[in-house]
Amino acid sequence: MLHRGQESTDGTGGGELVVPMAWLYAEYIADELLRTGDLMPPTSMEFRAGRDALALTVFLSDTDGELPGIRVVSQLETWLSLTAYDQPWQDWVRERMAKLVAQAAESGGPAPDVELARAAWRWLEETELLAPDLNAVPGGAAMVGEDEGPKVWTKAWQLGLPLGHLAIHLF
Repeated sequence: MLHRGQESTDGTGGGELVVPMAWLYAEYIADELLRTGDLMPPTSMEFRAGRDALALTVFLSDTDGELPGIRVVSQLETWLSLTAYDQPWQDWVRERMAKLVAQAAESGGPAPDVELARAAWRWLEETELLAPDLNAVPGGAAMVGEDEGPKVWTKAWQLGLPLGHLAIHLF
């Protein structure tokens, strides 16, 4: 998404197109991690959920604005800890998004990076995907395959987050 705005990618201003480089880079990192892990087909909704959850993690963990210059390997432990099962990831995302939105409002309007992150977060929160019920009693009637077992509607972030976490582990 490109916007006419106050700054270009180099910050010179003058009404040039603003390219959301930080978000695009975060999305690229997430996509590469998931493709390397080869956990889901890249065309699946599950892949999108994993990519968006990972992209938000990468983007929101960049508190110093250094995302395009980071070394991915140096950040893997941070991203693993943020996406771990016992962490309140969704609360962390809400808090970081609120801060970014407030900063964008103070600086004169929505930044394209923040708008793309907000759109990803909205999709992850509002979309539900049909997924295997991991809380179902194992071996209920008989041993069944993954496609035949009980399924439940699950928020996209709840499905994408563990997928992203596993992709980081496999990197």
